[in-house]
Amino acid sequence: MREQIGILVQLQEIEIETNRIKSALAGVSGKIGGLDAELSNAGQEIEKEKSLIDELRKKYRSCESDYQANLSLYNKSQERLSAVKTNKEYQSVLKEIDDIKVKNSRIEEEMLKDLDVIETAEKEVSRLKKEFLSIEERINREKEFLINETEQDKTNLAALDEKWGSISKNVSPELMQKFNMVRELIRGIAIAPVADSICSGCNMNIPPQMYNELQRFDSIKFCPHCQRIIYWGKA
Repeated sequence: MREQIGILVQLQEIEIETNRIKSALAGVSGKIGGLDAELSNAGQEIEKEKSLIDELRKKYRSCESDYQANLSLYNKSQERLSAVKTNKEYQSVLKEIDDIKVKNSRIEEEMLKDLDVIETAEKEVSRLKKEFLSIEERINREKEFLINETEQDKTNLAALDEKWGSISKNVSPELMQKFNMVRELIRGIAIAPVADSICSGCNMNIPPQMYNELQRFDSIKFCPHCQRIIYWGKA
């Protein structure tokens, strides 16, 4: 029985490692998704700045168009100025010219402000692009590492599965059935050692008589508290 218990312990260790690898594999997809999201966010920052530049350029062109239209009016007013016949008309045309000058002066100020903002935004786009390339390079390395690690984990998982199949053949069908039953019931560690009358699976004391019987390794025992298969010391 000691040998059989030892095999169950090996199977338990295989299952623990198998579950660890499966958990790691399950997390890889989330990690890759997180890396893709990080890269996407970096790209969106660039697009946001580009969109701002596009809007400012549209505004600049609109101001430029208004400026040219006002300039055309200014020239026409200048031409009319030489043709007016009364002082009242003369003063009216002068006011038109002054109004146009004020409007175009404001437009010029607005255009200069837009150019400053465009220049700043273009520098920011340049900076973000460099940052994006750096992030992309790092993320590609991390993804490559994760993919390689995944492939290795899959290889290890297949080897563990093969090892399980090979070792489990050495367990009696009756004992294997009990082991599988406990695995289903506990959904965790199915077999646990007992030291100083304490089950390591649930940290509860087992009856003294059962503890003494465990040391003989002559039959399968179950913890009265957690229902795990228990054994004395090291199998």
